[in-house]
Amino acid sequence: MVDRLVNSEANARRITGVEGCFGTSGQALSVPGRVLVGEGVLTKMCRKKPKPRQFFLFNDILVYGNILINKKKYNKQHVIPLEEVKLESLPDEGMLKNGWVIRTARKSFAVYAATPTEKAEWMAHIQRCVSDLLKKSGKKAVEKHAALWVPDAEAAACQGCQGQFTFVNRRHHCRNDGGVYCGNCCNKKWTLPMSKKPVRVCNSCYKILSSAGTQKGPSPGPVAHEQEGDSSFDSDSDEGDENPSWNSAPQFYGNH
Repeated sequence: MVDRLVNSEANARRITGVEGCFGTSGQALSVPGRVLVGEGVLTKMCRKKPKPRQFFLFNDILVYGNILINKKKYNKQHVIPLEEVKLESLPDEGMLKNGWVIRTARKSFAVYAATPTEKAEWMAHIQRCVSDLLKKSGKKAVEKHAALWVPDAEAAACQGCQGQFTFVNRRHHCRNDGGVYCGNCCNKKWTLPMSKKPVRVCNSCYKILSSAGTQKGPSPGPVAHEQEGDSSFDSDSDEGDENPSWNSAPQFYGNH
């Protein structure tokens, strides 16, 4: 069982190794009671294209980052509390196989494993960690999760007015429904449950949200000019993602 690894030297050595691979770009991961359950490479569906990312599953958090040197150096560390994670299996579509959605309160995204077996292993281990954590803490599972963004490549036209996207007519993502819209159809802001400040939403969602009165304080109105990629909802870099030969086989520790 994972509990047997809590105070083991092997677990402490593995976690120290992960910290070393992130270096100063990552936060400290060695805390009392934390266990590294498994690790491996998964393909993450980012806004523009799928990219390989190194994932580390702990008994209380899920960590992932960009691969600079496989098994040696990573950056752009993301830390997700497992208590807010919900998994949803995805059907195979074309080249995208063995995938599932990782939903969290702040960000939701799709990942893909190399084989059906690896998908099953990852999902089973993550779900077990989530269930064990909620049981031990006595907390309830998070009910509201961030929308899953539609990738740019799947949106040739605005989901609102159906206008074709061009170099001038750019894509913008609604943070409430994850859809892709033109600037005219997505020019409002609203403070969502998963955001600390007003974020871009499409006009349709704005009408629904404003009529429901779900926002604290006055409505922020139209969006000022901003770069779409500046949001923390879409903070994946293009660094270190061009080597397709990395071994994605996951490794899990203990009998979880």
